[in-house]
Amino acid sequence: MTPEQKQQLDTHVQAIAQLLYNDAQNKGLSVDSLSDIEQTVRVQLQEYVSPEVGKFFVQTTCPVPGERSRRVVSILGNLWFSAQQAQALSVQPRVKHSPYLEQCCWRMCAKASYQQAEWDVAMLTGIRVSAKTQERMVKRADLPATNLLEGVSELTLDGGMVRVRTPKGEPSQWRQYHGLRVNGDGIGMAWYKDPVALCAWVKSLPLASMVYLLGDGHRGIWSLFAQMAFSGLTDAILDWYHLKENLYKVDAPEEVIDTLSAHLWEGQLQAVLIQLAELNNDSAKRFSAYLSTHAGRIPNYRYYQMEGLPIGSGPVESWVKQIDARLQITGAQWNEETLPQMLKLRCAYLNNQLDNFSSVRE
Repeated sequence: MTPEQKQQLDTHVQAIAQLLYNDAQNKGLSVDSLSDIEQTVRVQLQEYVSPEVGKFFVQTTCPVPGERSRRVVSILGNLWFSAQQAQALSVQPRVKHSPYLEQCCWRMCAKASYQQAEWDVAMLTGIRVSAKTQERMVKRADLPATNLLEGVSELTLDGGMVRVRTPKGEPSQWRQYHGLRVNGDGIGMAWYKDPVALCAWVKSLPLASMVYLLGDGHRGIWSLFAQMAFSGLTDAILDWYHLKENLYKVDAPEEVIDTLSAHLWEGQLQAVLIQLAELNNDSAKRFSAYLSTHAGRIPNYRYYQMEGLPIGSGPVESWVKQIDARLQITGAQWNEETLPQMLKLRCAYLNNQLDNFSSVRE
């Protein structure tokens, strides 16, 4: 903008500001504090000014006169489009809210309850979108699984719990979903009762020549890893910290526990099994059975740590906790049909990729 254009704009803005101020005085709108001024000016701009500016941009960008208009609610206020203008400007048929406003709603819905999202969107944008409308936005949002271009050398898998609605008259139930994270603190995804989709997504990844697989001691985790049927080399690693937690359940003197821990840290499984057999108590037998189950997943942890290789599944546990922060808000119960979509939305938000998805299903 040239200095002359800026001066011309300033003149018009001053005139508009005077008109808006007079309107505020006539209507008794509060301007006693900065907060009052901010709210009053925003309401006036969205009612009188920004819709006209938006209208000018729409008509200038895509001049199609003579067609019946369609109203779309946007952060500028109410805008009107012809069918051709809507198509040219990527506004989907039968959608009543602008793409950018929908993205604002998605972001709030990914963070908090739909009711809270209604309040937050109104506070931040000045546009009120009801909780039910935002719920419908989420249901119809086209949120494809995230794709990676960089090589994947590490996969960590863990389970989370979500409260699911049951038929009327029956108590709700806690059910498991699975979260997966790549390359340590990289992107993650989550699935509910859909191991086929989980495995398909993993197969779509650009896997490195060696992939490290990490998880805790739950059989379901390693069963899922087995279903992935990797064609290349893999190295399955039992999470060191979960291993230590189970070690501390053994009924033995502290010095014995310390010795067992040192052997496990070096990957000396047979030495540990011999000592456990000598203890000859139920807790030692249970831990011995646990170690035998995961014998092929217990490496030399000390060496792995020295080489900078992963030894824990902490990243995916953190990932699941972040997902739970949305799924397990107070009183939340989920329909099994809509839960997968919320998992996609939450993951897209946590991956900082929510703004990449701007289309909706027709």
